[in-house]
Amino acid sequence: MRSFSVHVGRLFGVEVRIHLTFLILPLFVFWTEYSVHPSANGPRDLALVGIVLACVMAHEIGHMLVAWRAGLIPKAVILLPLSGVTVFDESHAQPAESATAAWKRDVRIALTGPLVNLGFAAIAAGVIYATVPGAHLWEWPFLQSANLPRSLVWANLYLAGLNLLPAYPLDGGRILRAFFARSIDPAAATRRAVSISHAMAMLLMVAGLFSNTWLTMVGVIIFSAAQLEERAVIFQSVLDNVRLEEVMLTDFATLSPADTLEDALDKAVHSLQDDFPVVRGSDMVGVISRQRILEALRVEGNGYVQAVMNKLFEVSIRQESLASAFRKLTARNLSIIPVVEEDRLVGIVTLQNLMHSMALLAESRKLRRDESNS
Repeated sequence: MRSFSVHVGRLFGVEVRIHLTFLILPLFVFWTEYSVHPSANGPRDLALVGIVLACVMAHEIGHMLVAWRAGLIPKAVILLPLSGVTVFDESHAQPAESATAAWKRDVRIALTGPLVNLGFAAIAAGVIYATVPGAHLWEWPFLQSANLPRSLVWANLYLAGLNLLPAYPLDGGRILRAFFARSIDPAAATRRAVSISHAMAMLLMVAGLFSNTWLTMVGVIIFSAAQLEERAVIFQSVLDNVRLEEVMLTDFATLSPADTLEDALDKAVHSLQDDFPVVRGSDMVGVISRQRILEALRVEGNGYVQAVMNKLFEVSIRQESLASAFRKLTARNLSIIPVVEEDRLVGIVTLQNLMHSMALLAESRKLRRDESNS
């Protein structure tokens, strides 16, 4: 999720990130405005970008509200100039639905975004007609920094129209994916929808070279968004199909509750681990992180690990999936899960180790799939 996006804040508890294609948009707007006029207006160009951002945000809020009502909990949203990619909280996953119920839910969520934009366009047009004489809402070009009120209306109309294209992850593409998912598994349905999106993105980019450069920009955005969704599907496939025994660390350091914090820090300095199981004899009694050791030393001075370790922790077994471990980590904001076999500690999975393993496994699966397709 963090690849090519930056954190900008939280909205209703949902992390909001902006994709780097959105950061390129001001330069693109400036360049296109300058090519039409002998000069460009920087503040107005930035205001136009702000209008597009606000319209996309309204579009995604519509999606999130309907998703919430359907029992899906949004965790983060990545905003792109045409749409957004929402990451849902796996730790609050709902029981599996029937294919028919899932299809209807996905279509409902997908259609909400364009409907929100159409509603805002109608409200904005009514207010502008009543308060801004000479707004010329139907004059070309519809989206231009020289006429921001008109741009507000048309930014919403363009977003509504473009999002109905059958290019995943635009809303039309999500409806297409839901249609495919009625007869094949969701991962395969997403891959098929992404393939169609890639083809459409390439057509738009090529068409833009010979006509309107905005088409090229739209193609780049669709291609980038499809890549994000494809990576998310690959990661989910890894989460569901890989067992902990395949990725757990079996060569790891442990601490004793009787260790002093200074001794624990010394062990941490000579280890690549950020988190440590605390073991008394053959029993695991707690976990502690390198950061917690440092904080305790700074605030309380030297003491014993037992006094500052976290005694509340989750355990897993070898055969559990990465999805199960990931839900345990995120649900209780943990950074380490011990793996046990017959009450004996046989390995650990840390958040750092899990993310690293997921990335490598996802890339290896993508390479194998590309080789099989070539």
